[in-house]
Amino acid sequence: MRVQTSISTGKPEFDRLYPMVREFLIKDRLDVVVDGEPIRGYRTPDARSIWIRDVSDMFRGFRYFETDLTSAIDHFAATQAAGGRIFDYFTTFPEKLPCEKENWTKYVRVPVEADVEYRFVKAAWLAWQACGDDDWIRGLIPHMERALAYATTHPWRLDPESGLVKRAYTIDTWDFAYTAGRHDWLQFQIDEKTFWGIMHGDNSGYYEAFTIMSRLQEYLGNGQEAAAWAERAEKLRQALNRICWNGSFYTHFVKLTPVTIPGVDESAQLSLSNPMAITRGAADHEMAVSIIEEYQKRGNASGAFAEWFSIDPPFPDGVFGDEKLVAGAYINGGIMPLVGGELALAALEHGFEEYGADILRRYSRMIADTGETYLWYFPDGTPSTVETSTSPDAEPTDGWGSSAMLCAFIEGLAGVRDTSKGFADIMLAPRWPAAGVTRADVSVGYEASGRGLTYSIDYGDSAITLTVDADAKVSGHIMLPAERSAGGITLDGAPLQWHDRQVEKSSYIDFTARLGGSHTIVIPLLRD
Repeated sequence: MRVQTSISTGKPEFDRLYPMVREFLIKDRLDVVVDGEPIRGYRTPDARSIWIRDVSDMFRGFRYFETDLTSAIDHFAATQAAGGRIFDYFTTFPEKLPCEKENWTKYVRVPVEADVEYRFVKAAWLAWQACGDDDWIRGLIPHMERALAYATTHPWRLDPESGLVKRAYTIDTWDFAYTAGRHDWLQFQIDEKTFWGIMHGDNSGYYEAFTIMSRLQEYLGNGQEAAAWAERAEKLRQALNRICWNGSFYTHFVKLTPVTIPGVDESAQLSLSNPMAITRGAADHEMAVSIIEEYQKRGNASGAFAEWFSIDPPFPDGVFGDEKLVAGAYINGGIMPLVGGELALAALEHGFEEYGADILRRYSRMIADTGETYLWYFPDGTPSTVETSTSPDAEPTDGWGSSAMLCAFIEGLAGVRDTSKGFADIMLAPRWPAAGVTRADVSVGYEASGRGLTYSIDYGDSAITLTVDADAKVSGHIMLPAERSAGGITLDGAPLQWHDRQVEKSSYIDFTARLGGSHTIVIPLLRD
């Protein structure tokens, strides 16, 4: 049975989310030919080029309907430097019109970028999950290992004292550095005047990449290698949380080179990689709660139309070398759906389910009103434009934010997460009570392989009835309606082993089952 993705709840704000994001992403497709080979990637609205960060982030949305999942990743692997470095992007289109008119193939690595290699690993993992080709991922693993070796040994990347990945002083994960006025525009280069430091988002990204390597090696039967990667991941996580955690959230930039920007306290700046530390698994539950509450608090105090800050508070106007980088613009305090999507998923998974559902509802209404979605907005809700952006255009089909929102919707609210490949091992965690949904019909599948899962769930007064059609090991984590507890659980009428779980104030029932075909699970409900 081939499964195609669709979700129906009877509530328009949720039912339209997948179709709308799918249309945005289809418009972001970019097909090029290099050395006679067709390559398909997905682009951000501001560049006709294929960036590994775009492929990696947007994979979370397009993997459900796209069939060419490997050509772009293969090209990044084929053009990898001998030392392991991965290019940021490649393009066959002129970029600096009207002076640049050649249609040659161009490859670029922005030197200050420290996050490229973990994104390559994440993209490969997501592609393997969807296409299910073991031989393909086995052949790619040496490239992944070399990429991670470069990122954790090159003197531009490694801080030997902490063991963490370092970078030039940028705004979170972005690609231009602070120079104290020593450069006449945005500084993408590393030189003798570079201000160095630790940015937490790089290291949560490498934590996730190490974890991916461990899981892949375990799947391929290489237990010793899997254990070594898991040990590296945990060592990195501990160093990250010791050095960058400030008690409430992750300090934006922990300086290695002494530098003071007047009016800036990095320890007070809440930057966009904070919710990503949660969704990547680097932040534990207690830390996740603290970060989520910090966003809620600042959202209530800010007056912004949404609390999805790229950074808050922002830097003084223009200190990074471009007069357009004023407070509230772009990465300097603009409101980004990318942050909202990551925050929604974090909230849904850490006991703030109604808050997470509300983020998705707000985003859905915003894009439905205009049929548009932008990379960033001013705090008053005005979208970015060509005139206000440092990028050459500002198309209304942002794939970063829409993919993050879709990921939160499918994995967080609908609760379908592929934990291996081809939905052979599934975390099933529907959280529909948080959204006021009493019945949902859900199908989540990969077009490339046809593999997937379907379920229907009804929340009755006396029981939850869940019908699941899958060929998989299912780890159930079912959110119960408020003020209800489970009176047991049956699978096709037979008792199933289960246990209660509390996540903050939310009640869940957990179970594990091996399913093959269609099965009915019933959870009797008791009033608390």
